[in-house]
Amino acid sequence: MMRNLTYVQLLQASFATAFFLTLLFQTPLAHLIQLHSHNPTVSLSLPVCLLISILYYFYTRPFPVLMLDYACFKPDFDRKFSLEACLYLVRRTQRFSSKSEDFMMGICNKSGLGDETYLPSPIAFQTESGVKLESAIEESKEGIFSVIDSLLSKTQTDPRRIDIVIVTSGIFAPVPSLTSLVVNHYSLRPDVKTFNLSGMGCSSGVISIDMAAKLLKSSRRIGYALVVVTENISSNWYFGHDRPMLVTNCIFRVGCAAAMITNDSSCRAVAKMELVNSLRTHHGADDSAYTAAFQLEDEAGNPGVALKKDLVRVAGVGLREHIRSLAPRVLPLSELSKPNVPDFTKAFDHICIHTGGKAVIEQVSRVLLLGDEVTEPARMCLHRFGNTSGSLVFYELSYFEAKKRLKRGDKMWMLAFGTGFKVCSLVWKSLSDSCKEIENPWNDCIHRYPLKKW
Repeated sequence: MMRNLTYVQLLQASFATAFFLTLLFQTPLAHLIQLHSHNPTVSLSLPVCLLISILYYFYTRPFPVLMLDYACFKPDFDRKFSLEACLYLVRRTQRFSSKSEDFMMGICNKSGLGDETYLPSPIAFQTESGVKLESAIEESKEGIFSVIDSLLSKTQTDPRRIDIVIVTSGIFAPVPSLTSLVVNHYSLRPDVKTFNLSGMGCSSGVISIDMAAKLLKSSRRIGYALVVVTENISSNWYFGHDRPMLVTNCIFRVGCAAAMITNDSSCRAVAKMELVNSLRTHHGADDSAYTAAFQLEDEAGNPGVALKKDLVRVAGVGLREHIRSLAPRVLPLSELSKPNVPDFTKAFDHICIHTGGKAVIEQVSRVLLLGDEVTEPARMCLHRFGNTSGSLVFYELSYFEAKKRLKRGDKMWMLAFGTGFKVCSLVWKSLSDSCKEIENPWNDCIHRYPLKKW
C-alpha cells in the first residue's frame, strides 16, 4: 500500500502527523524531537500516528479521473459535400429566395469550412421538403452506435460494466431519450445511471466530461462512465429567410464522439489522459449573453437557432471573465503577477480552442494573444469537419494525435463556448505518447494539413 504513495504524499502525511501530535500533546512542534528521545509514550506514538495519517490520506484522497479512450464518428464518403454541392442542395429544396441563397453562399465562402465536411442523409438525399422524425432519429443512431461500438472495441469494455451513461444533444430531444436508446441497444444493467442533457450548445462535450468526473469523484466505488456527444443537423435545418438563423445552415456539420471515463486508478497504465482540472462559468445573467445564440421561430413560424452579430463580442467578454477564475488554478506565479493578459502557453503544451467559426477562433486568439501555431489545430479542424457542435474538441484532440504531438506528461487545455452563455474548460494530462491509430478520422487527410492558406 505504501509503495503507491509518492514522496510528496508521504511528506504531506508527515506534516499531518506532526500537526496531530502538536494538538495531542499541546506541545510546540520544536519540542517534539526532545519528547521523542526521552518519552517512550511519544516514541511509540510517532510511528503509530504516522501510519494512521498515511492510512487516512490513502482512504480519503479522491480517485483520479481517467479517460481510457475516445472515438469520433466519420460518415461515409458519399456524405462529403463541397461548398458548391451544398449550394446545389439548398437550391434543390426550392424553399429559399435567391437573396437567401446568395447570403448563405457568402457566409460559406468566408466561414473557414472546406470542401470535405459532412451532411446527414436526410439533408443530402432528401426527396421531400422538410425532415421527418424517423429520419432524424436514424441520423442520431448512426453516429451514436458507430462511436460507441468503436469505443467499446478500443477499450475492451463489456457494456454491462458501464455504471453511468451521459448523452448530450443540443436541440434534439426525442422520447424515449437518447440515453434510453443507448441502454436498450447495448442491454445495459438495470441500475445504470443515465443523464440526458440538452440546450448546452457547443460546450456540451466539455460539460458532459465535467459531469462524469464529478459523479465519479463523489463515489467511493470504482465506476465507468460512457459519455456520448452528438448533435442532430437534419431536424434543425432552417427553411426560412431570417439571416441570423440561416447562418446555422452554413457552419454546422455532422459530428459525434464518445469517451470512456473511469476513476479506476489501476487503469492508469492503459488510459490516454487524466483530468486534472475543470471550470464552468455561466454568463446568462446578462441579457445580451443569454440571447446571443437563441432558438426561436421566425415570422413565418419556421423554427431555427439565431446566431446574433453580438455573439463574437459576447464570447470575448465571457472568455475574459472565465480566465480570471481559471488563471490562479493553472498558471505559474510569474504569469499571475502580470498586469496584462497572462501567457497561457506557460501552463499548457497544447490548446483545443473552440472551433465554432472563423470569427470565434480569431476572437479567442485576440483575447489570449495566441499565435497562428497555437490556433492551427482549431482552424484546420473547422476546415475539415466544420462546426460539429459539442463533439468539436474531440475532433481537435484527434488532430493532435494524428500529428503525433502529444507526449507523456503534456498538459492540454480544452476550451468550449455554449448557449446561455457558457464558457467551459477541461485541463488534461497526457499519460502516453500519441501514436498512429487505425480509426483516427484524420488518417486519410492529415498529410495535407496544416494548410498554407486558410
